[in-house]
Amino acid sequence: MGTIKKIAINTGGGDAPGLNAVIRAAALSAINRGWEVYGIHRAYAGLLGEDEIVPLTRDTVRGITHLGGTILGTTTHGNPFAWPMKQPDGTTRRVDRSDELVTAFREHGFDALIAIGGDGSLRLAYDLSKKGIPLVGVPKTIDNDIEGTQLTFGFLTAVDVATDAIDRLHSTAQAHERVMIVEVMGRDAGWIALFSGVAGTADVILIPEIPYRIEKVCEKIVERERMRRHFTIVVVAEGACPVDGAPVYEDPERRRLGGICEILAKQISERTGKECRAIALRHLQRGGSPNAYDRLIALRFGAAAVECIAKGEFGCMVALDPPDVRTIPLAEAVSRQKRVPVDGDVVATARALGMSFGD
Repeated sequence: MGTIKKIAINTGGGDAPGLNAVIRAAALSAINRGWEVYGIHRAYAGLLGEDEIVPLTRDTVRGITHLGGTILGTTTHGNPFAWPMKQPDGTTRRVDRSDELVTAFREHGFDALIAIGGDGSLRLAYDLSKKGIPLVGVPKTIDNDIEGTQLTFGFLTAVDVATDAIDRLHSTAQAHERVMIVEVMGRDAGWIALFSGVAGTADVILIPEIPYRIEKVCEKIVERERMRRHFTIVVVAEGACPVDGAPVYEDPERRRLGGICEILAKQISERTGKECRAIALRHLQRGGSPNAYDRLIALRFGAAAVECIAKGEFGCMVALDPPDVRTIPLAEAVSRQKRVPVDGDVVATARALGMSFGD
């Protein structure tokens, strides 16, 4: 490609604690090499003329490492291969604007793109790389479900938030002798539920990878009653589902998961007679400052992405392979979803501690 002079950075998909740390690390690493750095607002909207493209300088990225959200904005509706276009009659039509995006990228004189996103955004990045955009992906999701990296930044902060909530619910559950059902995010992967459930010493953990039977869940609650433990903490991933059942969607059309905690509360109350309370943490897990380790991962990822560009390594994703950050092909990263191994040591630890998975 020759000498790199000008790069762009964007953030797509759901937000996660640590996005601003990646932006800062990538921007400063590039500026220290003498490159110009620009931020594309709202994923690819800036390139398509529907938002801004702004210069990123030492001043604009100063003091943002600890901030939640993203200074570049983000969207879950920014697919350039199926861009939503309003029609005169008020309906929306999906249009492929990917060629327009590639042209705009070149017209702006960008030599490379750092695309920060989750599995959906990285699939878009992979498709754009096949159309000729030189890019490096950075894995971002609180769900920790991206193949090829041990952790994604934002995940451990989400686990901290969920664990803190579980800790707080223990005392009120015990005081009132109730069953507390805590619903956490994660989509089709149970990483947040598993890690926070074990760390928060939950009694029941329900994850998508292990379909549950409501009878088994209730057995655990009744068993605790016999042991004079008159309260129970149930942690459920939003994508968990019963044997021969289906996940619960609060918005089926958009396949937006949510609401399983309410269903479980009703089922458990009917079967055990216990008073139940349902709590869905939802976007509390996404917001706020990243914890120290997520900041560290994010800063390392940002610097590593710039190093990849300097070496001419494109169509790849930076990944955590302790103790190092390495690169893997984007094709590998988006080949499948990383889900909880049901025979893994964290599940084994939970079972050894007497926690139930409802199976």
